[in-house]
Amino acid sequence: MKHIINFKLNGEDVEELVADGLTMVDFLRKQMHLTGTKRGCEEGECGACTILLDGAAIDSCMMLAVEADGHEVVTIEGVKKDGVLHPVQREFMDKWALQCGFCTPGMIMSALSLLHENPHPTEQEIRDGIAGNLCRCTGYAKIVEAIDAAAKVLAREVRA
Repeated sequence: MKHIINFKLNGEDVEELVADGLTMVDFLRKQMHLTGTKRGCEEGECGACTILLDGAAIDSCMMLAVEADGHEVVTIEGVKKDGVLHPVQREFMDKWALQCGFCTPGMIMSALSLLHENPHPTEQEIRDGIAGNLCRCTGYAKIVEAIDAAAKVLAREVRA
């Protein structure tokens, strides 16, 4: 069966017809043509498909698209505003916190959720916050450094 769902996607109201069994990651990639959300393990273990659902980081491979009805979804494509990278995105680039880039969208989404909940995380809290995201290239040190730097940038922006 198919159902019409209404939700907010990257700040825009969306009304779409979706099949009952369609996962959110497949809906985003195939139906909405938002390919920044990556398909990885498809078991909720790697974090490559992380999106924000009402501000919380979730694995979109473990969510059915119909469950988005009435909610707000943000993908990596919705992070940049008016052509300007978010500080987390900027710091990932500046700190060389990416190599192949496959895990980067999910890492950034998890970092955004973490920094929303905890604007001043310790190194261990950052590591815990991205624990559901696997990276096979970087060894995590640069990722943790980038998230820490972004937290400091965001704290300065709040004070300004």
